[in-house]
Amino acid sequence: MADSLTKLIAGNWKMNGLRASLFEVEKLASKLTAGAAPRCTVAICPPATLIAAMNQIAAPAGIVVGAQDCHPAASGAHTGDLSAPMLADAGAQLVIVGHSERRADHGETDELVRQKAVSVLAAGLTPIICVGETRAEREAGTADAVVAAQLAASVPDEAADDDVVVAYEPVWAIGTGLTPTSADIAQMHKSLRDQLVKRFGAKGAAIKLLYGGSLKPGNAREILAIEHVNGGLIGGASLLADDLFAIISAA
Repeated sequence: MADSLTKLIAGNWKMNGLRASLFEVEKLASKLTAGAAPRCTVAICPPATLIAAMNQIAAPAGIVVGAQDCHPAASGAHTGDLSAPMLADAGAQLVIVGHSERRADHGETDELVRQKAVSVLAAGLTPIICVGETRAEREAGTADAVVAAQLAASVPDEAADDDVVVAYEPVWAIGTGLTPTSADIAQMHKSLRDQLVKRFGAKGAAIKLLYGGSLKPGNAREILAIEHVNGGLIGGASLLADDLFAIISAA
């Protein structure tokens, strides 16, 4: 059953964090190792400049380090880009692909997101594939269709044999303090689960579904208890050890 899956709490630092910010990771590591081991997987995806340094602090505490994006090619003449093998070499185990901010700011298409996910898998890493609707799409009643189309086109066929994670993040809830109702989240996650099972069978039932979008200590327990919510993709609240630890505790 999907709800038997070990939850994944993944922090996305976005374009935030300098070496001094690693103090928060040290603080979180201390909290996580002070008592019983958490009953969820904990991950942080910092800017690429911090992956290697963060991994030295995080790994001994059982914290997984990830990246926020990659180029679909493994190498080549792509100035300024980073490939999945490079991220793996730096210590990353996860890579976020298709985040709504990448889709909006860089015009990333479902096909490009799929290609990136394939590259991440080829490098032996796990992609966190993001899908989600805008406010206009929800108000127009097309949220289900939009997210279903993104899921179908962004998740590669290789997911049948490799580990992938899907994150549902309603674009209008990211960083706004707004959140869908629990019923809305439950309905969308159930729809995502049904589509994954239809496409991948038993494997589709084992793909973690994360919720992202103004998930914070105050609402974490309620949201993480919803059926088919197998964890969270955390933005601003992941920058502070106390806030992220509160969410981990809720999980």
